[in-house]
Parts: sequence; structure tokens; C-alpha cells
Amino acid sequence: MEKSEFYKVVNKLILPLFIGSFIDGEEESSSRDSEVAFGKRNSLLIKASKTDEYRLILKRGQPFQTFEVNLLRNILSEIDKISLLNLEDESYISVLQNNAIEKSICGSICDNETTNVMFGILSELEKWAVRTYEGKKIAIGIILNISADNSELPESTSYLDIMNKDFFALLSDGLDSYVEFDRKGNLMGYLQMARVKKVNSIAPYEYEMLARFCNEKRIGIVLTKNGDFLIFKNRELLFSKRSGGWNVYSHEEVIQLLSYRGNYSLKDIRRSVYYTALDTSFAYSGGCIIYLNKDTVEGALTHINAHDILDEKYFEIKKRQELENAGKLYNLQTLSSVEAVYNVSYQTFLEQQHCVKAECLRKIISGKPFHELSRKLRQELVSMDGATVIDSDGTIIAVGAILKIEAGSEGGGRLAAATTLSKYGISVKISQDGILKAFYPDRKNGKVKVLFTVG
Repeated sequence: MEKSEFYKVVNKLILPLFIGSFIDGEEESSSRDSEVAFGKRNSLLIKASKTDEYRLILKRGQPFQTFEVNLLRNILSEIDKISLLNLEDESYISVLQNNAIEKSICGSICDNETTNVMFGILSELEKWAVRTYEGKKIAIGIILNISADNSELPESTSYLDIMNKDFFALLSDGLDSYVEFDRKGNLMGYLQMARVKKVNSIAPYEYEMLARFCNEKRIGIVLTKNGDFLIFKNRELLFSKRSGGWNVYSHEEVIQLLSYRGNYSLKDIRRSVYYTALDTSFAYSGGCIIYLNKDTVEGALTHINAHDILDEKYFEIKKRQELENAGKLYNLQTLSSVEAVYNVSYQTFLEQQHCVKAECLRKIISGKPFHELSRKLRQELVSMDGATVIDSDGTIIAVGAILKIEAGSEGGGRLAAATTLSKYGISVKISQDGILKAFYPDRKNGKVKVLFTVG
């Protein structure tokens, strides 16, 4: 593969898969060097084939995990095979490359034999993704037990014999119930996630039980009613396919990125922000989370209506801002009316201004910081129309806040809110189709930039 073509492949297919990664130059290489090797300081050295005399340096903040290295090795091998065909039809090449990504994903967590089985199961699920059962979209859950082999049993049933039948759509729901196959694709039975031992896992809230169950010997495969694919192993969500494209979940990398250029950041808070964004993503409700830097809260408060503020300390700052602004107008009538509203205690303000939502949310939150709330409650709060704003200590400043956005802001309300307040910290916008997009300001030119995209 020509160097220019390899750069194109890396930028188009590989960098989007590995969140936070970038090309950090290249170095000389020989035929003795592997196509994929660990480099210095959280980097990988990659090249298209053994004979290439250079390797690209792929770098990011967090170390690359074993399954990611295996995935990359498989992708490069498959892409090199495609390049040797010398095809000219770009659309056909694109189809082959997408299939190569899917097969590589299977190969990164399975041995050769089980890779073909998993690839076949995904192909069968692809057919269900565009079908309905009695007019409704369906969800299907599969457990692939890569440590079991039932092929010697007298009555073995292959996934190929049953996954294309209508009754198969009713055997699992992809949340609590699953159909189990062995490493060779033979039916093992039915599983329910009612009681799974609590262990550390990283997954959307609804799939937490599945993630716990899927250790190093089990792979969970889910087709959701929205047509998305999720793959679990090693007690975490590893991959998803959404809007036709595969995503790799580098959870710790994203959590680290949430501290980008922040002058104060607790990992527990960053983790809760990410988990909540992930939960909201797979609830398909949409949402917006603003995680402020320690020294930027006052600036952010200028965009938040006092009726949405849930913390007394921040109401007092907002009150001072409103009175100062009114005083600058040199209009005694305006100043008098503003003083009548704001020169009261916080509780009196809530009562006089009929801030029913704020009073309700304050009682539900009970003074707890964001990261100490339950995951389900956090997801439901963030799903409210408007933005959830928290400070660097996790104090919840506002929930469902309709922000005052800057003139000229583009896109929908959540996108405009996310880009407007990103100048004060990190903002995460979750679209209703599940895409996570985080923003931060470029301090050199003040423009808003995308920090990462997931899904």
C-alpha cells in the first residue's frame, strides 16, 4: 500500500475508532518490525505490511488495551488484503472496508474459529435489524460462550438453523433475557440476567447486568429496537454499531479527556459525567451536561436563569449579578423592580417566583453532589429538556436549564447550549440518536472545538 493511501486509511477508518488518538509523526522501520507494536508513552507503532520502511506513531492519553491492539492488527491485515486487489470502484472498496472492520472486531475478542461464528451471528442480526415482527421493531440478545463446545452432543442445533426463523424474535429481549450459543455456534439454552454477582463493570445502566455476566469467557451481543448493535466482553461495553458505523469504547480515555485543560477535576465526578452521558445515550432521550472549571462559574451563571438555580450559594452570586446589571442601566424604575425580585432570601425567591420545578428538584436531590446520586436518577435528570450544569466539586447548579445562548449560535437548542457554555469548561451534548459529542474552547482563538465524539 502506498504511503499516501495508508495515511488516508488511518485517518478515515482507524482514528475515528480509537477515541483521543492522533498521528504523532512516523519513524523508520525494517522487515523485522511487527505491523503493530507498543511504542513509548501510550503510543502504538503501525504500518500496513512487513516490508514498509516506516511506521506511523499512533498516540493518545491513555494506554492502548490488549483488545484494541488485536483489533488494530486485524484491521491492518484485512485492509492490506483489500489493497492487493487493486480495485478502482471506491464505493465497493468502502463496502469491503466496512466488512473488514466488522470481521476485525470479531477477531479481536475471539480465536479464528469463533471469529467466523460471531461474524455469522452479526450477519443474521443485520437481517433482523431491518425487519419487524407483527409490525414492531424487535430487540435480540445473544450470549456467545467461547469456553463451551457442544458440537459432540447427538442433537446439536446451529444458529444458522434458527436465527432466521420468526419464532427466534420472541426468545429474548436483549435486556433481561438471552439465547446462548457455544463457541461453534451451537445452541446451549436460555439465560436470564435476574441475579448476577455485583462486580466492577462499565456499561450503560440498562445493560449493567449483562456486562457483569460477560467475563473473559462470554461475549454479549445485543440488537436494540433502534437497530443498534452492542458487544460486551471483559465486563464492559467494547463496541457498538450505530448509524451504520462501528465504535470502539475507550472508556478510561474519555474519562481522562473530560479533565482537558481543567484547573481542578475529581475523577469520581468525571466518571459520573461519562457514565451518565453513556446511560442517556442508550436511553435515546438526548441531553446536555455542562461540567464547569473551578474559576469560570460566575461567567457561566450569566447564561442561566435564576429560576433554574438549585443551589443557594450560586443564587446569591446570580442575585449580585442581576442587581449590578440593573444598576448600570441608570434607570431607577428598572433598578427598583429588579431589587423587588432579587433583594430577598433564596427560599423567598423560590416561593414568590413560583419556581415549582426548582423546589421539586431540590427536594429530590437533597443537597447531594452529582456523583453521589444514583445512576438512574442522574440519567433522568439529564434527559430533561435543557442543560444540567455542575461545578468542579460536583455541586448541581441547574437541571433542565434553558440557557441564554450567544447570538449567531447554530444547530438545535442542546447543541447551541453546549457550544455556548463550553467556554467555561467541558460540555457534553447527547443527541436523541445516541451520539455523544464533547466541546471545549480553543484558548488561542476562542473558537469552540470538538474534544471527542462517541457513537
